[in-house]
Amino acid sequence: MMPATTLAFAGVTHRQVQTHLFPGDGCEAAAILLCARTPGPRHKLLVREAILVPHAACARRERDAISWPGRYIEQAIDNGEAEELVIILLHSHPGGLFAFSDIDDASDRATIPCLFQAYGHWHGSAIMTPNGAIRGRLYGPDMAPRPIDLITSAGDDIHFWWGDERSLTAPNIRPVAFTGGMTGELARLHAVVIGVSGTGSIQAEQAARLGFGRITLIDFDKIERKNLNRILNTSFADAQAGCLKVDAFAAAITAYRGPDVAVPVAASINTREAVLAASQGDVLFCCVDTLEARHVADLVAAAFVMPLFDVGVVIPGRKTAYGFAIADAVGRIDYVQPGGATLCDRKVYTSETLRAEYLRWAAPDAHAQELEAGYIKGAIEEAPAVITLNMRAASACMNEFILRAYPFRLEPNRDFTRTLFSLAAVDEDHLSEDDFEVGPNPVFARGSLEPLLGLPALAPIKTGQP
Repeated sequence: MMPATTLAFAGVTHRQVQTHLFPGDGCEAAAILLCARTPGPRHKLLVREAILVPHAACARRERDAISWPGRYIEQAIDNGEAEELVIILLHSHPGGLFAFSDIDDASDRATIPCLFQAYGHWHGSAIMTPNGAIRGRLYGPDMAPRPIDLITSAGDDIHFWWGDERSLTAPNIRPVAFTGGMTGELARLHAVVIGVSGTGSIQAEQAARLGFGRITLIDFDKIERKNLNRILNTSFADAQAGCLKVDAFAAAITAYRGPDVAVPVAASINTREAVLAASQGDVLFCCVDTLEARHVADLVAAAFVMPLFDVGVVIPGRKTAYGFAIADAVGRIDYVQPGGATLCDRKVYTSETLRAEYLRWAAPDAHAQELEAGYIKGAIEEAPAVITLNMRAASACMNEFILRAYPFRLEPNRDFTRTLFSLAAVDEDHLSEDDFEVGPNPVFARGSLEPLLGLPALAPIKTGQP
């Protein structure tokens, strides 16, 4: 069953909170989380800010009890009231109890009503154990506790902590990669694939075969004969009928997975419809061929606190005395954790290259446009035979997700934030998260705040008279 409620942390926020809650003295500590929301229908909370209650400010800190001053709750109310951010009161359980105690219940009954007197319809509480696992619950004004079904942290590793009773007995045990346990967990997660063409169709196929419970497919384009050699699950009949890529692929997934798994969205990612659809996911796969689409995917991942896996391939060409030749066939896989170095920070795109791309497409010389936009740089190929290159890159991209969600890599995942491979050199290089400088990110955990992603073009269309 897909989770009804989710609380999403960026890895950097989770590490900050964990370090504060477990200073090494064996006593409880506290923090307050301010959370934005995703747009409906999913009830997903996004941790935007963590207010760390100073240890010295607490009147009482023991192994199984804590008392801290109300002025920090007042600060949280002041910080969150304008947007009605959800407030979650978080404290540590140094002894490892992955459940709420009777003292926790009594504390919530005394404190949570004060939050509702200030503002809002939902607030909550949570506990963290020494290994970083979190269990949470939400309250409405009726003060009936409702477990948070899923709590995620997207950092160097990707964590999923479930709020059902099964996790009470084994909160620290993660499913093993490539097993039925992994399949069972993926069945409760939502993958979003942006771009369902050469690389994206392979990415979507892997997501469906691995068992993701829901897969949103975002692409505006139709199937043509010239791309049948590299788009999985498409046919000559699809091309003749001018079928949308997402509809054809969704039908294929439904044929072997059943209904309610594939969600086709026939729109460009830079539309409000597509951004709203992408906001509902747990993990984002970007398989596009324009910088503008990558820019929007970058913003979506940050605004909705989602891990992003971006994949790209290119075949550089060169001129020789005998004509045109292939110089290499290369691929790039970037893992972007919310709160970390974005694709913009990594210079995958810049304001200058975005502007140049826009000008090229707005008033292009047709020949120059085709040379730039194709797989093979410097040559026009209507139907490039690139499925082997696409499969190599897409497989590496999905394996990068598995390696982070179900870790078994011999070296730290932090050292593999970017993978570059060259078929000509038979070589693979990696860059660390620390190789990139993290810049300011004004849309981090922005959630449903309008305009979406801070882009005026995505504001809701106003109807009726002013």
